[in-house]
Amino acid sequence: MAKHQQPMPTLWEVPDDLWERIEPMLRRLEPPAVTGRPRVDRRRVLDAIIFRLRTGCQWNHIPRVYGDDSTIYRCFQDWCESGFFKKLWARLVKECDELKGVQWKWQAADCMLGKARFGGRGGSQPHGSWEKWLQKEPRDGRRRRTLRSRPCRCECE
Repeated sequence: MAKHQQPMPTLWEVPDDLWERIEPMLRRLEPPAVTGRPRVDRRRVLDAIIFRLRTGCQWNHIPRVYGDDSTIYRCFQDWCESGFFKKLWARLVKECDELKGVQWKWQAADCMLGKARFGGRGGSQPHGSWEKWLQKEPRDGRRRRTLRSRPCRCECE
């Protein structure tokens, strides 16, 4: 690598200029304690959380260079409860919007899709075996309850 080229930043470590804006938010959220154990390095914790969210690994598979996984998880839970991530997101979106860095008409939502249990409501499975099983009478003569005959426990209706 030539001397004038800087290495590319990683995708899960907070750059220095961004950390300078995040650190005061964390300091207000968790002021330094006068007594007791020293706090863990919050920047490493945030790097670990970003690593975990970007890779999708389990909390206990976060590399040890980031610190103790239970400490990282506890910080994540505390920061979620305090609304830190919402505040951070709002601030970064505002800054990006002020810089005209977001083309809002080209934004899209992303989601994770999973297989519907029992083939989804009203849908059919490729074999139709579930519906055939529901239509058969049990050998002992009792009536089989279908999914629709069960009371709805959700708050959707």
